[in-house]
Amino acid sequence: MIKRFQNKVAESRFTLPAVAAYGIVIWLLCGLLPQQWWGQFACFVVSTYLMVELNNSNVLIRIYSRSVSAAFVILSCIACYLFPSIKGAFAQLCLIASLLPLFHSYQDKESVGLTFYTFVFLSLGSLVEVHTLWFIPIYWIMMMFFVFTLTGRTFLASLLGIFLPYWGMLAWILWHYEGNFEPLWQHFAPLGDFQFPFDYTTLSLSHILTFAFLVSLFVTGLIHYLRTSFNDKIRIRQIYYSLAFLDVVAMVFLIAQPQHEDLLLRVIIIATSPLIGHFIALTYTRLTNIAFCIILGIALLLTAFTLWSSSFIF
Repeated sequence: MIKRFQNKVAESRFTLPAVAAYGIVIWLLCGLLPQQWWGQFACFVVSTYLMVELNNSNVLIRIYSRSVSAAFVILSCIACYLFPSIKGAFAQLCLIASLLPLFHSYQDKESVGLTFYTFVFLSLGSLVEVHTLWFIPIYWIMMMFFVFTLTGRTFLASLLGIFLPYWGMLAWILWHYEGNFEPLWQHFAPLGDFQFPFDYTTLSLSHILTFAFLVSLFVTGLIHYLRTSFNDKIRIRQIYYSLAFLDVVAMVFLIAQPQHEDLLLRVIIIATSPLIGHFIALTYTRLTNIAFCIILGIALLLTAFTLWSSSFIF
């Protein structure tokens, strides 16, 4: 089997450190130091680490490769206009953290503990970005059709996980606001804020190009995986199918409600990274090598464009 440029990059132990250095440079160019985005940057670093764990603990790539976490960093840097949002950064961190126990519970119908932690992380994300709650029924569907863990007990565990952070929030409101529950109602009020007809005027050219590029990567990665999924174990297939389902749902949500791009684009990046990482690491033809070079070139050009249009320095 001929190892082409894409395979050398995907399998190299220097890929992730190099991409991490690239990500730090993009953060610096975007305004990390003058804007003091230390909280956002910390969430980005931990999110990248959790993507490494998501890959390693589930063996998403059946060879040694850091293509999943490297893809996450590169795709996140393309959407550098999301860097200033601390709410979005924390919600993204919680979403990735929720996927780890969810996938570890595969086919374990007694996994009430893992299910509880899955929804605790999801609920924690909703404390700062309430629209994260949209994904609770999506997770239940994933548990039913892909992870095969949805039972009466795990459903109850998920409800307890959802309520736990809000019990803490309720106690804080009782103490700080002396029983005035108006802040609690204000927290949930945006859930009913739907715009119709859809308003795309808030999206700039860089936002549209980023979304179009992510959709093309998703389609590329999904077609590749559907053609080669027989090489993976059933458990890995179900994980990829659940990620593809999550990706499609986030894309539909984003098309329907583009004002929530800060959260939804992050979900798309999380779900797309393993799919395109699988394509890069486990294809070996001359055509796919050319496709990898094109993808990498477009990613760098698009990052430069979004950086120029959104940076607080340039």
